[in-house]
Amino acid sequence: MKTIATICARGGSKGLPGKNIRPFRGRPLIAHSIAFALEHPGIDAVCVSTDDERIAAAARAAGAEVPYLRPPELARDDSPKLPVIEHLLDFLERGQGRRYERIVDLQPTSPLRIPQDLDACLRRAAEPDEPGLVVTAYDSGFNPYFNLVELQGDGSVLVCKGGGLATRQAAPPVWALNGSIYVWRRAALAHAARHGMWSVRVAAHIMPPSRSVDIDTAEDFAAAERAASEGSPTP
Repeated sequence: MKTIATICARGGSKGLPGKNIRPFRGRPLIAHSIAFALEHPGIDAVCVSTDDERIAAAARAAGAEVPYLRPPELARDDSPKLPVIEHLLDFLERGQGRRYERIVDLQPTSPLRIPQDLDACLRRAAEPDEPGLVVTAYDSGFNPYFNLVELQGDGSVLVCKGGGLATRQAAPPVWALNGSIYVWRRAALAHAARHGMWSVRVAAHIMPPSRSVDIDTAEDFAAAERAASEGSPTP
């Protein structure tokens, strides 16, 4: 099964401007995800979709393909990711005759993943029940049945689900998506691009919080640097 790694990196970050090329442990942040993909034996190609010339230059220097600059309509603050990946795949399929059956989408702001995380996602994606998508998630410490509440029209708050439980142990286990890795089957991605991510069968690989930092602010960046400096993460 031919597999491509896609990395979507927009240039217009508001929370931490320039974050995708900000130096992280000696090289641009995006270079860590590119190296991760290039070094994994299960990945056949690594392509970056960006609208920013500086990100494109950093990505090419790190060894990734950047076949074009993303059009403005796919690079707005509110642009969803699936049409961006579909746009890239369509370019490769129609323009270059390259077809991939599996897509590994890596978030460039998640530098703490390890190869075992992707190994687990690929194994799950190959199981007989054939999920269309495998995502990574972690235990965030919050639970909609116990300690997550919603604001009501009268200004009061109520627990999100289930009417409220006395203890967290009584609540069903839940996890928060960390965005680090998405493993798609090609047909499932095409379907989800039209109907939404949750319109396909989704499975999850659970990562520890220590590897689930998603860099969106300067505080996140510092937290990721601290976590990385504490030594190589373990499975």
